[in-house]
Amino acid sequence: MLKLCVAGATGRMGQAIIAEATTKGHQITGATEAPNNPAVGKSLRDFGFNSDIKISADIKKAMGDADVFISFTTPAADLINIPIATSFGKRIILGTTGFTAEQNKQIIATMSDKVPAVFSPNYSIGVNILFKLAEQLNAFPQNYDFSINEIHHIDKKDAPSGTAKKLSEIISSVRGYTKTISGREGISPRQPQELEVTTFRAGGIAGIHDLIVAGPNEMLRIEHTAFNRNVFAQGAVYAAEWLSHQATPKIYSMADVLGLN
Repeated sequence: MLKLCVAGATGRMGQAIIAEATTKGHQITGATEAPNNPAVGKSLRDFGFNSDIKISADIKKAMGDADVFISFTTPAADLINIPIATSFGKRIILGTTGFTAEQNKQIIATMSDKVPAVFSPNYSIGVNILFKLAEQLNAFPQNYDFSINEIHHIDKKDAPSGTAKKLSEIISSVRGYTKTISGREGISPRQPQELEVTTFRAGGIAGIHDLIVAGPNEMLRIEHTAFNRNVFAQGAVYAAEWLSHQATPKIYSMADVLGLN
């Protein structure tokens, strides 16, 4: 049994993680929210969980007894919380997306060689196998074009998604793309150095990612669809279980967790 502290505990991902963790027999020993969140001071029982743990704005107090700190929140929150977690020597599962390039460097520097941590833009097992498959696609001839499309719910703030960004990094590396295009208008023929990455926001879609490879006479399309947020919670808790056995202080990926490296 693991003892977990979950940041953003009353958000949709936070609640999904708590539900998954408690179903698997783990204990929630800390739950946090932003100071101005109306949930602060209430208990997890008020949100349908069999726990009297109080939701706190005091991150240091909340993570005191935890083995692993799990955060799927906002860049602003994690720029504060992750340094605290590392100073407490807590293992970290970080699923927050939307960091700027500079913030990403800062977060990585904060965790590197300090504590065992998993940092991934997507904790779905299927998506991480998709990342691995994408690494093998250099076998296509140069006259095959690659495009990525992602669709999420209307409340998702960052675009393109962290998953689409990661996928575009992999494809650009194996195919030599040097420019990313997020949309076209008017007369805008595609250039050889361009990778297309498009974004849609609609309804309550948990997440759809399409990788399209098209040549003159055929097309390969690989699609991953998340039915709901439970798939990300499942992966996050699985990663926490795996991380609990890792002693080396470094940043791991979901590929490490799944034995794909």
